[in-house]
Amino acid sequence: RTVIVNLFSCFLQGILERLGAGEIVIGDGGFVFALEKRGYVKAGPWTPEATVEHPEAVRQLHQEFLRAGSSVLQTFTFYASEDKLENRGNYVAEKISVSKTHSPWAAEKPALICTCYLSQIIILFPKYFFPSLTPFSQAVLVAVWAVEVLKESGKPVAATMCIGPEGDMHGVPPGQCAVQLVKAGASIVGVNCHFDLDTALETVKLMKEGLQAAKLKAHLMSQPLAFHTPDCGKQGFIDLPEFPFGLEPRIVTRWDVQKYARKAYDLGIRYIGGCCGFEPYHIRAIAEELAPERGFLPEASEKHGSWGSSLSMHTKPWVRARARKEYWENLKPASGRPYCPSMSKPDGWGVTKGARELMQQKEATSEQQLKELFQKQKF
Repeated sequence: RTVIVNLFSCFLQGILERLGAGEIVIGDGGFVFALEKRGYVKAGPWTPEATVEHPEAVRQLHQEFLRAGSSVLQTFTFYASEDKLENRGNYVAEKISVSKTHSPWAAEKPALICTCYLSQIIILFPKYFFPSLTPFSQAVLVAVWAVEVLKESGKPVAATMCIGPEGDMHGVPPGQCAVQLVKAGASIVGVNCHFDLDTALETVKLMKEGLQAAKLKAHLMSQPLAFHTPDCGKQGFIDLPEFPFGLEPRIVTRWDVQKYARKAYDLGIRYIGGCCGFEPYHIRAIAEELAPERGFLPEASEKHGSWGSSLSMHTKPWVRARARKEYWENLKPASGRPYCPSMSKPDGWGVTKGARELMQQKEATSEQQLKELFQKQKF
């Protein structure tokens, strides 16, 4: 009962009305990465068959994000498109019944985008209150097409892009991306995934400035990575050599997330959440940082003292001395890896849209194709 009340309460007045009143909406975290670590998602294809094969695992993660303070829980439907469910030997579509949709990545015409999102409207909208448009899009043109289709539902559209301060993959700057999305009908705009906390905020700031210059208004949204990635390039953390199995040393602390939440709020962002790497305790950090403005703490804070205050109950005196904000706010955590660099050199190989290596195929990647890739790789 608590789950239902907490989840639905955010929408009883309407999300736009609540955001318009200055209320803070807290998003959820990264389902794909969290469920991969738990053994329910396969890295590589990243498809969401766990919703059918292990619904209890998906439900449990939803409940944990909810308890940690999430106001919005997104459906776990990432890469649930026809082409992704039958790609490079990942024949998940043969095991489960799926709607006939196409990935925005594969779309070259608006008609394919319409097919993709109209099918989602038919399936999801009778049960859910509003679409959070996170199409994993690095091209504003594709995102605009999606917004135009989803706007036909009559429900608010939130449009976020996987871009950094340099803009989309075709050189459109963040401010112009935001302008195009709002003109297409998006009520909430921002960024998700691919970049870290500070980079995401920098990008949203540029979006805000673009909207102000164009005299347009929209609510701002941010759902970044829970990894420090100051060294990634225009395509984000996927180009880092640690992606996806060596990213743990880059994980942000709960205190990093509290600072992020405060900076986001001060920037005027009112939809604040996370993407890949964000676990429930990260979402709790957002809720705890913004508790003074929201007027309450999440249920999960019952087992978490503010800024480490519960450490006052620890046996060791030097640990008890850490039971204060000043200690954790100023800590510079070590990695424990004396022979590792603090930064990496991103891969990418100059591959861009249209390259043969980026083409999708139903057949499994051949040994010859792998050999060609291995020859390019440098250690």
